[in-house]
Amino acid sequence: MTNDYSGENMSDHAKLKFAVIGCGRVSNNHLKALTSGMIDGELVAICDIDEKKAKAKSEEVQVPYYINYHDMMKRHAEIDVIDIATPTGYHARHVIDVSRYGKHIIVEKPMALRVSDCDEMIRACADNKCRLFVVKQNRFNPAVVAARKALEAGRFGKLVLGSVRVRWMRLQSYYEQDNWHGTWELDGGVMSQQASHHLDLLQWFMGPIDEMQCISATRLLDIEVEDTALATFKFKSGALGAFEATVASRPEDLEGSLSILGEKGSTIIGGKAVNKILYWKFRDEQPEDAQIQNSSSQEVSNVYGEGHTPYLANVIDAIVNNKPALVDAEEGKKNIEILTALYESAALGGKYVKPDCPIRRSKLGNQRE
Repeated sequence: MTNDYSGENMSDHAKLKFAVIGCGRVSNNHLKALTSGMIDGELVAICDIDEKKAKAKSEEVQVPYYINYHDMMKRHAEIDVIDIATPTGYHARHVIDVSRYGKHIIVEKPMALRVSDCDEMIRACADNKCRLFVVKQNRFNPAVVAARKALEAGRFGKLVLGSVRVRWMRLQSYYEQDNWHGTWELDGGVMSQQASHHLDLLQWFMGPIDEMQCISATRLLDIEVEDTALATFKFKSGALGAFEATVASRPEDLEGSLSILGEKGSTIIGGKAVNKILYWKFRDEQPEDAQIQNSSSQEVSNVYGEGHTPYLANVIDAIVNNKPALVDAEEGKKNIEILTALYESAALGGKYVKPDCPIRRSKLGNQRE
């Protein structure tokens, strides 16, 4: 079945009212999308426990700020969607807490740090009759959309190999700007944070995983968690996968890439944010192939890419027209199952593990499943 990536063909309706909780680095992408006028969403309030951050963002986007989200919800009954961009280790607590208001919820990636937390989040939203969506904006990059359509059309044929590479730079100052960055309890390392989007793309294209193995290291940064990791995958289809991730790239960000190789064709999507088609060739050539590199590649201002706007448009479309979104809570949970298994394998010295393995030795989330 072909997915609707665009958020088009929406019914006439008033703009959905949004509130953003969390005014850290990634919130800029949400606020930009919600104030751009390009989607049918309206920002009405923001919240952060750090009043300095909240006030600064409030002045930028010209909406009221709060330091307590319960106060915000009491003052703004018109809110339709709560957009949570707080530290990962707080996602479960915040989603479960605000679900009582019965508003639809968006939560930044990764959805949580433990699979059990994902289950509790899903259950809380179901009990309060609200929908839960997880941010995976790279699925909406034009280059990724083009490759996914080729996959759904069968143009790759039998899949052989999928690989992702994340070679980014994070300096020690990045981890020292807040006390939660680089911790097992609230953050995780390069796999759970910077590269979780790319792991999502790998399983989205290659399908269910049979087993995987992983090794990790902390090479250049003084943090609790890994700054570098390598993993291999065996997919249930028989295809193989490779994953490389580091935030120890120096002296700058190098790439965030996805490669898909099949019996009938292959593509390489590169750039710093999976944003440029570098190679595109199929046995069954189509007229649009000649221009695909130009028509489906885009320039980006940072490694987050430009996908938050079409992502939020897709969420709005799903809510307004009561239809599935591309990334709901169950889809977001898949990513946490993979991450859990990778950390388990790394803790066991690189042993093969299943995606549904219970975590036993990794410290991710600072608790055992």
